[in-house]
Amino acid sequence: MPDVPRRIIIDTDPGQDDAMAILLALGSPEEIDLLGIVAVAGNVPLARTAENARKVCELAGRPDVKVFAGCDRPLAHALVTAEHVHGKTGLDGIELPPPRMPLQDRHGVDFIVETLRREPPGTVTLCALGPLTNLATAFSRAPDIVDRVEEVVLMGGAYFEVGNITPAAEFNIYVDPEAAEIVFGSGVKLTVMPLDMTHKVLVTAERLRAFRDFGTRLGEAIAGWLDFFERFDVEKYGSVGGPLHDPTVIAYLIRPELFSGRFVNVEIETRSALTRGMTVADWWGVTDRPANAMFMGDADAEGFFALLTERVRRLG
Repeated sequence: MPDVPRRIIIDTDPGQDDAMAILLALGSPEEIDLLGIVAVAGNVPLARTAENARKVCELAGRPDVKVFAGCDRPLAHALVTAEHVHGKTGLDGIELPPPRMPLQDRHGVDFIVETLRREPPGTVTLCALGPLTNLATAFSRAPDIVDRVEEVVLMGGAYFEVGNITPAAEFNIYVDPEAAEIVFGSGVKLTVMPLDMTHKVLVTAERLRAFRDFGTRLGEAIAGWLDFFERFDVEKYGSVGGPLHDPTVIAYLIRPELFSGRFVNVEIETRSALTRGMTVADWWGVTDRPANAMFMGDADAEGFFALLTERVRRLG
């Protein structure tokens, strides 16, 4: 356990798995100090993601968390969303009331920039769970903040299994590859949780039952979310359960020993019609391009779900 909690900003497009990542962060105050949540357009449009982030905070009993709305469209192309996976609300699976907690009146990108300029260098980690539009905008608008970031930890990309939205691309990177190109090329310390790893943390029937067995409103909501969310991947891949992508970002900050990978070069394809959004990872070191990202390849699924279940249970 670290001497002081890791101070983070969550950048997100909730999404059932994003919601689980937020809950894991809120349930881990010993290791995580959540400075704020910034919504981005991705799984569903921005109005929905900003609303969903607040719904999750209220469900967890944390209406004090500051939630900001960020960018409502990618840098260079029209927004692609994923209601076919997450449902029309982005949090289908259980009906939650409209949030009562306010949306902050500052733009989320301004919050990121101001926070990084205010806090001591190397003390704030950016956790990206959706398209990288907000981070890329912040880095482009205020390049001085890049060296002040402790680390960017993101869910996105793939290297062997490749795409889940196109044959070549993972959704978060595909939605805004121009933004991903900026972040991956920024020189920031970067850790990536790609599909190849997240497909090893599957919500089996037993793991789903552990949440339902909470016997609480929160447990009921989680079970509803995950039961709805996994249907798409189970049908698509024929797996025993759906992968739980985004909470791996927060789990890595709490227990990095649960994950392993390689420090490799990763480039983002932005031009090809066939491979737009592909994360071209030099896993075997066949080029002389310098490494720029820790790409995770394996996970201790049992340890991950034990951590997730124990920490989320704390919230009620």
